[in-house]
Amino acid sequence: MRGGSTGLSARPWSWVPTLYFGQGLPYISVTVLSVVFYKNLGVANTDIALYTSWLYLPWVVKPLWSPAVELLAAKRSWVVWLQGALGLGFGLLLLGVRAPGFFALTLAVFWLLAFASSTHDIAADGFYLYALSERQQAAFVGLRSAFFRAAMITGQGGLVLVAGKLAERSGDLRGAWMIVFGILSAFFLLLCAWHALVMPRPAADGPVGERSRFLQGFLESFRSFFARPDIGLVLGFLLTFRLGEAQAIKMVTPFLLDPVAKGGLGLSTAQVGFAYGTVGVLSLTLGGLAGGFVISRLGLKRWIWPMTFAVHLPNLAFVYLAAFQPGGLGTVATAIAIEQFGYGFGFTAYVMFLVMIAEGPHKTSHYAIGTGFMALGMMLPGMGSGWIQERLGYLLFFVWVCCATIPSIVLTFFLRIDPAFGRREAP
Repeated sequence: MRGGSTGLSARPWSWVPTLYFGQGLPYISVTVLSVVFYKNLGVANTDIALYTSWLYLPWVVKPLWSPAVELLAAKRSWVVWLQGALGLGFGLLLLGVRAPGFFALTLAVFWLLAFASSTHDIAADGFYLYALSERQQAAFVGLRSAFFRAAMITGQGGLVLVAGKLAERSGDLRGAWMIVFGILSAFFLLLCAWHALVMPRPAADGPVGERSRFLQGFLESFRSFFARPDIGLVLGFLLTFRLGEAQAIKMVTPFLLDPVAKGGLGLSTAQVGFAYGTVGVLSLTLGGLAGGFVISRLGLKRWIWPMTFAVHLPNLAFVYLAAFQPGGLGTVATAIAIEQFGYGFGFTAYVMFLVMIAEGPHKTSHYAIGTGFMALGMMLPGMGSGWIQERLGYLLFFVWVCCATIPSIVLTFFLRIDPAFGRREAP
């Protein structure tokens, strides 16, 4: 460990999994769980896709305040306090479910949660870079990706399952969602206390530069990032890697919930939650661990193309589901298992690529800028996905999603990556 941290609290296993589970859960709650919530309460697909896609904006523009996180305080402090703020924010969301004009009110709270979550991402990713050596970063990248994605499946699966079961028993959808948001509120307050106790205090984790030179540091973080000779290729890859997923993720849940007559599969909310919360979590975890293992053995350059391909190929499973509309939950769960394993395995390469381009004394800001472009690549395609789906139908929509994955696959052949990067032992 850097910075001379000692004791049980300094061990990465005590905080890396919980840190990235805590990073993924508010993200999935804002961007995807909100889709299920509004779908359950009768909001149209076009409105769901448009307004929930706007919630990506805080992740798009977070590079604008990432230097403040880097220059004003230690990343550890930001992490702890923002997790407490997220706990209070989900409490506010709970109170807005039954309020008059709930759509506008809860959407406003989701916006507040999005800003808190995106700022937490900056601090958490920066802390990861400062608290671990490069070899440790490579060794734990699969684990952090797995727990980040496990949090997303927990939100998209476990919490949806809870909402569905509670609604089936009580007949009160709004009451069920109030309990779900209450669970999230309590979880983040507890997570805040846990990380205040166990996270290490590396000496390198502190304000970068003098506060009086804030503007100079702010501008320098952007200048140094965009001065890369291959910046055009880097931005193209960041923007296109999730082009297909950005559209699919907004419409997969409506597809599973819509009746067969509308081209959907007619599953219940509880069935959707069960499929994602069981086989989805297991497949994702295995895929993430496998991705981290192969990169640490052979390096990012060797694996980035097949791992990018692995992320996108499972989209064909949804083409199959839309074409044949199978009635059994087992078939749907199998498709989700394939999709989640491929995503967990392949997305590890994308995370490691973001780590690679975060260089120099402003690595926290560089990482935030990279994830900002990633979020832009999610927001813009997602905004129109509902409109596209309602005009093409689910089958042709998922065919279109598969076509949208081609640009990122092509770009991987041209990326400049050190063959030794990510390997535990240099060649």
